[in-house]
Amino acid sequence: TRRAAMHQERIGLIAGKGQFPILFARAARAQGLAVVAVGIVGETLPALEAEVDSLTWVHLGQLGKLIKAFRGQGVTRAAMCGGVTKPRMFGDVRPDLKALTLIGKLRHLADDGILRTLAKVLAGEGIAILPSHELLPELLASAGTYTKRGPSPEERADAEVGWQLAHELGKLDIGQALVIRGRAVVAVEAMEGTDACIRRGGELAGPGTVVVKRCKPSQDQRFDLPAVGAETIATMAEAQASCLVIEAGRTLVFDREEMIRRAEAAGVCLLAWAGGEEQ
Repeated sequence: TRRAAMHQERIGLIAGKGQFPILFARAARAQGLAVVAVGIVGETLPALEAEVDSLTWVHLGQLGKLIKAFRGQGVTRAAMCGGVTKPRMFGDVRPDLKALTLIGKLRHLADDGILRTLAKVLAGEGIAILPSHELLPELLASAGTYTKRGPSPEERADAEVGWQLAHELGKLDIGQALVIRGRAVVAVEAMEGTDACIRRGGELAGPGTVVVKRCKPSQDQRFDLPAVGAETIATMAEAQASCLVIEAGRTLVFDREEMIRRAEAAGVCLLAWAGGEEQ
């Protein structure tokens, strides 16, 4: 396979956690591309190996090894798919000299800053970063109400508050999600991730919370777009949250049919609002 792949156009894949890297690899191969992947130890699913033409494993921070893997196979275009468990940045990072140079350029370790700087470093090595959803545009949320049930007046009022505040939160590059109840902010997503934020919201405010997840105003749409899926709804059901609002056109939706099925079963209202419109 690898010998044949040398004659194909190659695309690089920086693979984080979850199913997104696997979906990307399948889409790329369906388009006749050879996939040269770099996986992160402890994050990337081992099942990715069967979906790509080559897979190099690196630890968080081994930027030099990542660049060498791509340049060694003539990769000039790559995508970043799937996130990294944020708290690991404090414990399981092995920065090489290349990564230390990158970190030295950062004002603070916010997601966008790290990823934009990484993209610049890779561009300097002749590797352009593509939008992660470029080969899978069908994953982007379309506007509308996904469930049979629309929001109650109370849920809509909470969603409107959350929609505006998520925009402000995004300006500070803190997170993409928050939980509202009674037009008050109950929980804000930071490094712990959306699921933990939803659970905390349920613990603090009880049933009937509204979850809003929205793109940052200055979001670089090549990477780290907001993402939701069937597991998001499972967490909401566990926390007895009642409504989820996401941003149409700028949110990745995984397992869409299963997600809607679970939402209907749990009585969760699921909406996608268009960005830029303060609903």
